[in-house]
Amino acid sequence: MASIVGQVDGVIGRLNAWGAPLLQLAIRLWIAKVFFTSGLTKIQDWDTTVLLFAEEYKVPLLSPDVAAALGTTFELGMPVLLAVGLFSRLAALPLLGMALVIQFVLGAANPAYDSVEHVYWMFLLLTIVVHGPGRLSLDGVLRGLCRNGKRNAT
Repeated sequence: MASIVGQVDGVIGRLNAWGAPLLQLAIRLWIAKVFFTSGLTKIQDWDTTVLLFAEEYKVPLLSPDVAAALGTTFELGMPVLLAVGLFSRLAALPLLGMALVIQFVLGAANPAYDSVEHVYWMFLLLTIVVHGPGRLSLDGVLRGLCRNGKRNAT
């Protein structure tokens, strides 16, 4: 019985060693594509984007111009950081905030924005915040370099 448990542990260990970093990379790339594509759409016609923020995407406490600029900046900048895995946990936070606003603020005002897809986005972004970007990221490379630097310094 102990040998079976050991074999299962070995398989799980290999899955974690190889599968987890690939899954974390896939999560980062997929969610980055979702938001980056939305940001590209917004910059294609800025006047329409500002109009949408004035009429349909009414964000509390922000003027339509500021909300459009912040939203577009986050949608274009944070996905790049997620894709390469740099400052990934920090980059996921504004996108998580946007998903929360889309689902719970805009969704409360307009049922068209009440979508389970937004909840999936939130779970994926929370996965990045909680677990980090994984080894296949610049964050992972930098972490490894820092660890090696500390070992060499002692």
